[in-house]
Amino acid sequence: RRGYWRTVGLTESIISELDTDHHFVHRSTIPTMHFQDSLPRLPVPKLKDTVKRYLAAQKPLLDDDQYRNTERIAREFEKGVGRKLHRDLVEFDKKNKHTSYITDPWFDMYLCARDPVVLNFNPFISLNPDPKEAYNSQVVRATNLVVSSIKFLNSLKNEFLRPDIYYVNPKWSQSRLFKNFIRLLPTSVSWYGAYMVNAYPLDMSQYKRLFNSSRIPKLNKDELFTNERGRHLLVMRNGHFYVFDILDADGNILHPSEIQAQFIYILQDADRLPEFALCYLTTEDRNTWAAVRQQLLEAGNEDNLQKIDSAVFCLCLDNISPKNDTELSHCMLHGRGFNRWFDKSFSLIITSDGTAGVNFEHSWGDGVAVLRFVNEVYRNSTRHPAIVPHSSPPALSATNCERLEFKLNDSIQSAINAARMKFEETNEKLSVRMFEFRKFGKEFLVKQKLSPDAVFQLACQMTAYRQFGKIISSYEACSTAAFKHGRTETIRPTSILTKQCSHAFVEGRSKHSVAELRNMIDECSKYHRRLQLEAAFGKGFDRHLFALKHLSVSRGDPMPELFLDSAYQKLNHIILSTSTLHSPAVHLGGFGPVVPDGFGIGYNVFDTWVGCNTTGYLNRELQEFLKYLECSLNDILDVLEGRPLV
Repeated sequence: RRGYWRTVGLTESIISELDTDHHFVHRSTIPTMHFQDSLPRLPVPKLKDTVKRYLAAQKPLLDDDQYRNTERIAREFEKGVGRKLHRDLVEFDKKNKHTSYITDPWFDMYLCARDPVVLNFNPFISLNPDPKEAYNSQVVRATNLVVSSIKFLNSLKNEFLRPDIYYVNPKWSQSRLFKNFIRLLPTSVSWYGAYMVNAYPLDMSQYKRLFNSSRIPKLNKDELFTNERGRHLLVMRNGHFYVFDILDADGNILHPSEIQAQFIYILQDADRLPEFALCYLTTEDRNTWAAVRQQLLEAGNEDNLQKIDSAVFCLCLDNISPKNDTELSHCMLHGRGFNRWFDKSFSLIITSDGTAGVNFEHSWGDGVAVLRFVNEVYRNSTRHPAIVPHSSPPALSATNCERLEFKLNDSIQSAINAARMKFEETNEKLSVRMFEFRKFGKEFLVKQKLSPDAVFQLACQMTAYRQFGKIISSYEACSTAAFKHGRTETIRPTSILTKQCSHAFVEGRSKHSVAELRNMIDECSKYHRRLQLEAAFGKGFDRHLFALKHLSVSRGDPMPELFLDSAYQKLNHIILSTSTLHSPAVHLGGFGPVVPDGFGIGYNVFDTWVGCNTTGYLNRELQEFLKYLECSLNDILDVLEGRPLV
């Protein structure tokens, strides 16, 4: 079907000049979900392998006596209750071939968590500016990004969006012959056709909750809500809510000039903050928010909440302009609370100076889907902008856009004030620090035959050893999207090798030659690469143990000793929570620490430099960490260039 912009009073000649594919970001030869049916299933690791990997991760964190005790507990688990749980998990997995063994436990983990989603779960990704400076005004940028976002939605719904495929040989991504061949294969075998040329399709099941979705607070366990029939956009400005239909019943997008006019009207109408900003409630702990939401429903606000929950997505038009990356991170990660609905699947945030970013709720999906969305929308909005600067929108009356008005009784107003005070108190404690190391990057490390990711993770281990005098628990996220309904697996960067290397660089600097230190770096790099591959292929240990624990709890069994072991608790008290992403569309990303005494580290090893965006509630310790991180990277550089440590 070839659609047209939904227009009011536009002549046919103007319509004919518009991009002929203006409803889609592109039209893929291969249907979007062509590979879903034939994707390989996430393997359930062998229990003996999981125990072996678990003990390997524990060894650097424990002294000899502690390790012997943990080893005994793990071996007893492997031979006893763990064997039975594993057998039952495998049996369950065989009966549910439509999904993965981790899907339900992982959803439960997120949805049962009672902590506020802001700072604890929701990450952010900020976009690079539009290369054309004039296109970075707030209204122009918002219009172009929103139109491209809806084009992405239409592409997804119509199966025109290119499937996510990892090509070992990129030439196949451009091969028309390959695409036409794959398109003709039945969906039951299509994955194998791609595999023949070393191309690996990825799971795209999460995309169905990218749009028209919200997390609904409920007592003890939240729910995910999706209404694909929703055609309206939710826009927030100064804590006020506005909705207007951005699609018609046939999927035609409102003309960009009309969208632009709606935004101008909203900016003019929402000229002051409401007395009670409802959005603060989405920053509350989930049980408190669930109880207040019930009060909102009983007070007669059901229709308005339904419009929020079913909106295509949320656009936040902020009235601030971040002066630097630290202010930008605060803005995108939590903002000022009153202009965010943190329960939406994602919110597109545009500041007064046109800086753009996405804050997304994490239970429904992971960074893979959001990053793909960000990449496509950035590319489309900058290459095929829907409007140009200084364009004149048509005059619209207020009836084109509905402002949502809520009925708030005294109890709800008190709850909003309480949520605001808690939110502001927490935000005041959060520190955000930027770090850049300009002496080497990916190009140099690849020439040294080292994994750039491994080197950064090793530097973090050295840094922690310098700062705390010991090796600490660390976490690196790894996608398992190569499998049907895969989510993530954990890479445990802490190892015996990184412990030995950290000790040598920090306390044994004069005891080792440059060649010996270089060899330690090499061994750490090889081992980390192995951990990466194991995790990506579903052969880590964290998700397997998590599923076994979930199964035991769900049946009401006594908690196995393995999960009560203090070493297990210590391993999962993540001091260094790390994640990396790279894209030409992305300026930076970030997330909060996962424990009060930990750090959230969003990092990237660029071609010629290393950078990270760090968060924490311990400001002095965070600054110390970054100071020592620079020392660690300098030490690594000295050794790689053949200079002895002094």
